[in-house]
Amino acid sequence: MKAKRKLSSKQIVIKTATVGLLLNMLAFPAASAMAEAVTKPATTEAGTKAAAAPAKTAAAKIPSVESLGLNVKSAVLIEPTTGEVLLSFNADQAMPPASMTKMMTEYLVTEAVNSGKISWDQKVAIQENASKQIGSRIFLAAGDEHTVKELYIAMAVGSANDATVALAELVAGSEQQFVTQMNETAQKMGMKTAYFINSTGLDRKDMPAKYRPEEDRETVMSAMDAAILAKYIVTDHPEFTDFTTIQSYKFRERDSKPMINYNWMLEANKNIPNFKAYAYPGLDGLKTGHTTNAGNCFTGTAVRDGMRLISVVMGADSEAHRFTETKKVLDFGFNNFEIKQVVAPKAVIAGTETVPVLKGKNKEVSVVTDAGVTFMVPKGTVSPQIKTTVVTNDPATLVAPIAGASKVGKVTYSYKIEGMNQTQEKTVNLITAEEAEKAGWFKLLLRAIGDFFGDLFKGIKNLF
Repeated sequence: MKAKRKLSSKQIVIKTATVGLLLNMLAFPAASAMAEAVTKPATTEAGTKAAAAPAKTAAAKIPSVESLGLNVKSAVLIEPTTGEVLLSFNADQAMPPASMTKMMTEYLVTEAVNSGKISWDQKVAIQENASKQIGSRIFLAAGDEHTVKELYIAMAVGSANDATVALAELVAGSEQQFVTQMNETAQKMGMKTAYFINSTGLDRKDMPAKYRPEEDRETVMSAMDAAILAKYIVTDHPEFTDFTTIQSYKFRERDSKPMINYNWMLEANKNIPNFKAYAYPGLDGLKTGHTTNAGNCFTGTAVRDGMRLISVVMGADSEAHRFTETKKVLDFGFNNFEIKQVVAPKAVIAGTETVPVLKGKNKEVSVVTDAGVTFMVPKGTVSPQIKTTVVTNDPATLVAPIAGASKVGKVTYSYKIEGMNQTQEKTVNLITAEEAEKAGWFKLLLRAIGDFFGDLFKGIKNLF
């Protein structure tokens, strides 16, 4: 039997250090893996994280549309900034809109003024087509001259067909060329049923024979399309109220009496004996319409407590009923809904408080949203259930240095009012809350060495 060789003190120290180092190597990856499992947020799909929704809070029950007892062929109510449809009754059915057609003419004429193509004080010479219009009119004769602004007021206040055609011809050269612009704009706006044959809303048989389109079609537009058109007017041209709130207007000095605004619901009418029963708080537009085929129609808009709503009713059986039914629709909106900021700007997303950064002094950088989010909610809602979906940029693209407020992903919020079909959705950017500075070469070297040995240790661990 051989005698055991005695180790020197130096050999004992070296062996002890080596064993300790190996134990640390094996323990380190396991500890790191445990830490990663604790801190890594749940992932629903590659690069997408769903944040937890707040606890559900009960809100007042929204009445049914049927409970309103609307006496119209179709109706719709929308909030223009969120696009939320609050009420819909046969809203997608194409119908003759009568003079609500003029809203598109008003939109395009205002666009032409704002772009500098024409000006409000520009003189317009009246042509034959305008002079031969029937229905609502201010009896323009061929050769008369009036300013764009005078004709526009006649169109907006008195629904004058002759003034409308004169403006259409000024903008496009002829009414039918203007109609082409109307239909193209309707498509761009996302109107699904709208089709125009003239600038006024008159039936084809009531147009001057010489200026009728060859195709035997009529102007049609759904209540939803009228609401979409009105949304573009109030958002793109907020100065619309300069015209739609005019209660009366004397077109010529020689005229025996002024034209009276067909919109009885103007808030300013609360002191007018004939109209005070219809005057509606906050109502400042927009356009009436009537023909035998269309019945009585009205696109109305009102503001209360900073919230604007747009209503459309079509096919009412009388001039008065288009306003009484509009009141029902607007009351439904103002009594049951409110705009609420559901997410503040610079919000931190739970589970995505940071994103990884390559070559940075720190391996992560804090992130926040770049804008707040507002939704329509039932009145009294405290904590609406908002679904949050986060998509971050490819980590390989997030390389320091990264400036503060740099876009590193996007956050989509969605919300659906219980009992309603439409889901509101808003997407904002996810941005860096601070600058991510680039690390120095020595720190990067040490980090690379650490990563190398970390991978090596992990490989050794996996052998056992």
